[in-house]
Amino acid sequence: MSERLLHRIAWIAVILCVAPILAAALAAFTGDLDTWRDILASVLPRYARTTLILVMIVGVSTALIGSVTAWLVTVYRFPGSRWLEVALALPLAFPAYVLAYAYTSLLDHPGPVQTLLREVTGWGPREYWFPEIRSLGGAALMLTIVLYPYVYLLARASFKQQSSNAFLVARTLGRSPFRAFLRVALPMARPAIAGGALLAVMETIADYGTVAFFNVQTFATGIYQAWFSLGDRAAAAQLSLCLLSFALLLAGLERAQRGKARTAGQGARFETMERPQLTGAAGWMATAFCLAPVALGFLIPVIMLGFMAVGSGQNLFDSRYLSLMQNSVVLAGVAAVLTVIGAVLIGFRARTRPDRRSRLMVVGAGLGYAVPGGVIAVGLMVPMAALDNLIDDVMEATFGISTGLLITGSIWLMIVAYMARFMAAALNAYDSGMATVPVHYDAIGRSLGQPGPRLLWRVHLPVARTSVLTALLIVFVDVMKELPATLILHPFNFQTLAVQAHRLASDERLSEAAVPSLVLVAFGLIPVALLCRTLGRDGAQGRRSAKLGTAIRTG
Repeated sequence: MSERLLHRIAWIAVILCVAPILAAALAAFTGDLDTWRDILASVLPRYARTTLILVMIVGVSTALIGSVTAWLVTVYRFPGSRWLEVALALPLAFPAYVLAYAYTSLLDHPGPVQTLLREVTGWGPREYWFPEIRSLGGAALMLTIVLYPYVYLLARASFKQQSSNAFLVARTLGRSPFRAFLRVALPMARPAIAGGALLAVMETIADYGTVAFFNVQTFATGIYQAWFSLGDRAAAAQLSLCLLSFALLLAGLERAQRGKARTAGQGARFETMERPQLTGAAGWMATAFCLAPVALGFLIPVIMLGFMAVGSGQNLFDSRYLSLMQNSVVLAGVAAVLTVIGAVLIGFRARTRPDRRSRLMVVGAGLGYAVPGGVIAVGLMVPMAALDNLIDDVMEATFGISTGLLITGSIWLMIVAYMARFMAAALNAYDSGMATVPVHYDAIGRSLGQPGPRLLWRVHLPVARTSVLTALLIVFVDVMKELPATLILHPFNFQTLAVQAHRLASDERLSEAAVPSLVLVAFGLIPVALLCRTLGRDGAQGRRSAKLGTAIRTG
């Protein structure tokens, strides 16, 4: 295999990532103008207003929770701080729609919380007020609980990299710890916090399962309703274009703020100075603040889903669930392998030929990261359905044979959608591993008779082995949890765990939906466990550094 062939395959991978986005935009512009007018006059203002409110609530809430918890566990010691430093990442294992199923069963009118309230107080069903979980506020709460770890992880890393001298100078000038945090540490961590909040916001606009279950009208639910309930593909494509524009705007903001970010305050890190111990009420308040998102985002829903699953009478090991797990694992495995192969070839092309075309390839491959799965699904379905109809008409007219759906009814179209959606995640993971390898290693390999394919196989892949495995794991779990693209594209006789959980929950069979939901959470725990292991090693190293620094100062 020649190096030129590798580059051509990389270009094919980029085209597969870009084509659904361009197709969705083209389908929207070629739609009927009357449909555009109807959308602008009826549903568009409501979808835009609801989506914007949801984005603002989730963005502000995740930034607040993630940054404050990161500051507390990085700078202070308090009861449970070592455990909480790792546990604060656990809610990442939950898809937001699974969290919605658990809390609906817990807080809805027939649930245990309201039932206990009525039994204790003796109130009737209409004699008290209780917050409605199936609402815009409920959807924002579910998304906030699941997505705040994006901000927490980035802010924690930023706080650990800041110089301790700046914070100490602020303290010697009479600033309280809180004011020093606001005036010194927080501004230096602003790029990381903003980046994490924008990641959470982009996940919010891409979410379908949570808002659909809570009957919140956003662009994501509008696309699905236009496609399936109304059968209006033009309206679905035009709503997809609106959502695509919003997503690309947010992606542009994220890239702009990340491009201006500079690492500030490099030097002695917070771990090198003794972390003050919070005692008494202050210590327990810090523990409660950090424990609350862990309890809400992991402990309570796991316990609730466990009780629901036990009481559902479902057997996880019967033939139906084994078939669902097999479908999900095979689909996610094939999509992960093909996506990572494409990411490796694109990264290899960008590294060996760092020209304008390579930069264009990387940008094109990463577009799907900013595009919701429903938009990509519509972008694939519209042209592929037209092609299927064309083939069927030609075969019917020529041979009298109806071919039916050859492309749109296959799982390969789903795999293309997953590649377009998650190629950026695989590419970022691979690039992070290759960034530690000096470029002159490539020249050394070529001088020793290793051409392009051998250079990739014998030099790059062994060095980036861990990053490649990480990319495989990330894409695998993301495909397992992906809902909107799977709902639109899956064949009628091919079900996955995510689709099964959504359909059971839509039919109000929440106890039965708990079984596939727990399996999805179990798969989601795999990368989170690896992340927690890394956080634990980092925290142990920081504690050893702090003890060494104290010994040096007192020795």
